Amino acid sequence: MNKNNQPAWLNNAIFYEIYPQSFNDSNGDGIGDFQGIIEKLDYIKNLGCNAIWMNPCFASPFGDAGYDVSDYYSAAPRYGTNEDLRRLFGEVHKRNMHILLDLVPGHTSVEHKWFRESMKAEKNQFTDRYVWTDSIWEEPQGMGCIRGISDRDGSCAVNFFSHQPALNYGFYKPDPDKKWQQSMDSEGPKASLEELKNIMRFWLGMGCDGFRVDMAGSLVKHDEEGKGTIRLWQNVREFLNQEFPQAAMVSEWGEPDKSLQGGFHMDFLLHFGPSHYNDLFRCEEPYFSNRGKGDISEFVAKYKENYEKSERKGLICIPSGNHDMDRLARLIHGDNLKIVFAFLLSMPGAPFIYYGDEIGMRYVENLTSVEGGYNRTGSRTPMQWDDTTNAGFSSAPKEMLYIKQDESVDRPTVEAQMEDENSLYNEIRKIISIRQAHEALQSNAEIEFVYAEKNAYPFTYLRSGEREKILVILNPASREETFECEYDLKKKIYGFGGEISVEGNRIVIPACSVGFYKI
Repeated sequence: MNKNNQPAWLNNAIFYEIYPQSFNDSNGDGIGDFQGIIEKLDYIKNLGCNAIWMNPCFASPFGDAGYDVSDYYSAAPRYGTNEDLRRLFGEVHKRNMHILLDLVPGHTSVEHKWFRESMKAEKNQFTDRYVWTDSIWEEPQGMGCIRGISDRDGSCAVNFFSHQPALNYGFYKPDPDKKWQQSMDSEGPKASLEELKNIMRFWLGMGCDGFRVDMAGSLVKHDEEGKGTIRLWQNVREFLNQEFPQAAMVSEWGEPDKSLQGGFHMDFLLHFGPSHYNDLFRCEEPYFSNRGKGDISEFVAKYKENYEKSERKGLICIPSGNHDMDRLARLIHGDNLKIVFAFLLSMPGAPFIYYGDEIGMRYVENLTSVEGGYNRTGSRTPMQWDDTTNAGFSSAPKEMLYIKQDESVDRPTVEAQMEDENSLYNEIRKIISIRQAHEALQSNAEIEFVYAEKNAYPFTYLRSGEREKILVILNPASREETFECEYDLKKKIYGFGGEISVEGNRIVIPACSVGFYKI
């Protein structure tokens, strides 16, 4: 183990992201729940995933789909009880799988008891738990705020929506003229940090395997280089090393060099910021579209930069999508979805499959926002299991469903795709089994980009393990492409589409084709 105590299981984890309210409803109220997840664990395992990331499941008014927590120590009643959640952990472990909870440390709901206490004019133990200015007429620079809602004088900073007050972890460089900007070592910020540890201690003690941490890089304010936030997470890492050395930590940060310094094991490649992740699947001309008008080069350049910063290890997570993005199938269609997963499942780091992406669930257009979803709502629709009522998601009348379902006659379902040997679902199962059988395709094997030219196809890279090397060739374009290559294509271990051939020192790749070769 390294200083961050990376648990061995994380080295070859393949995650399945569950949006609990939309996954499986076991009691007919129109909302998914813990028991519904338990009922589908064998499905997740049979797909090939051995780990789960579950979106927030704590008590909440659900103004932002659970990312506005009102009690960190209680499961949301809509999903079940704490005891139900403990049982979910146990059922996951029975199947030799692991589960991460979604931890939201940066803000709470306005309904949290801490915030209600902090609103009081008289000083109490929660007065400094949030970021408040000293005057109602002063708003925190660079942040939105809540004000005029209590007798306390001051404006409270918010992190995102106006009902998400920012917890106070201090300012890296407080402005001496603004007394309300407390240092990281002030009493309020230190209390926030200790409470964060208590929350983690509680759920790790209940049996979860770790956390995916929301907005992990944003806790300390006025911290442009991230030094204060890194220091904060290093403090958390010391606590975990002492009490829960096997706890896995995955960050939503987008800067792996900083998150790894802070003690995280893996960092998400974010869909915002400079990663160029959106160039792949979600832009005007996605690289993986069969139109073949995309560009992979800037993504590769940024990936290489982050890869070097993250010690050339499998520490960068690339998701198929998540609850904040358009569905993969909104812009990528047909067999190109298979090419996407050939890419996702052959890159370093832990792959994350967003529920329903494995069957090509579509983005449902023009939905009214549900629980803070807005344009994201179309990516959060109920899972489509079969051709029964509500696609097998719920026995409730369809008007009661958490979000309106895809009502298309040809909507994809798990049942139909399981029965079709050429389906996306079955192709993903096949690719996962190949990844797990070849250490050169797994999380920690190295990567070297062989052909990733500007505005060009194909996309080719070499994965190198201790005992083997595998060349991955991907051509999403609907036309034949060629490139010069010094490697012999000795043994094909996986292929899709047309047969790749060698002409002298040139490799010829048919339209919409993939090949993995031992070299």
